[in-house]
Amino acid sequence: MALSKTDTAETAPVAREEDTGARHVAIIMDGNGRWATQRGWPRLAGHRKGAEQIRKIVQAAPDLGIRYLTIYAFSTENWKRSTAEVLGLMKMFRLMIRREADELARQGVELRFIGDRTRLDPLLRETMDAIEARTKGNTRLTLAVAINYGGRDELRRAALELARDLAAGRISEEEVDEAAISARLDTRGMPDPDLVIRTSGETRISNFLSWQAAYSEYEFTPTLWPDFTPGELADILARFGARERRFGGVAS
Repeated sequence: MALSKTDTAETAPVAREEDTGARHVAIIMDGNGRWATQRGWPRLAGHRKGAEQIRKIVQAAPDLGIRYLTIYAFSTENWKRSTAEVLGLMKMFRLMIRREADELARQGVELRFIGDRTRLDPLLRETMDAIEARTKGNTRLTLAVAINYGGRDELRRAALELARDLAAGRISEEEVDEAAISARLDTRGMPDPDLVIRTSGETRISNFLSWQAAYSEYEFTPTLWPDFTPGELADILARFGARERRFGGVAS
């Protein structure tokens, strides 16, 4: 299914980047399963509906001033879910990536994946690699999809890479600073998120972007992800634009 234009009822007034300052927005897309359960449907039906909302948000993001969008699709802890749900999600990821490739490329979206790929199905990894290569260099929006991602696991992998580089003499102890760590994270080359949004009413970060979100602003909304619209995103961005970010300093 191709990325479709946002319905008029869900379209909010455009907020430009200079209005909100939210260049990088990260979203914990929570509530798919509950949305389906409330309707007496299988949990995977909620995930499919949630995928439709991703299309709408991706399409709306550049006009809302967003240059980088990171979405939490599957965590390192999500393997604890039922085998049927996990297998269904992996199949859905693969089919969605294939279906969306043409439209993402046409829209100027660069797609990249963050997380540990070693546990993923080889066919899914091949599909991920192919669309990353195809959309590399697109500049309208960078969409980072977190699959088998955990903030602590990412830091573990970065620490191992840093240790190997130290042992090999590629970096000295004096050069180990925050920039050296950031350069070894999955999000290297991307700015830290300005704003992290979590849907469904939960108020925790669930191991998402532990390092990168140290100074991010947070917004928790009770809306379940399948009901989250570009209009609500625009409202959240407007509120974000009114916040004063001091990064540990004091108000001027």
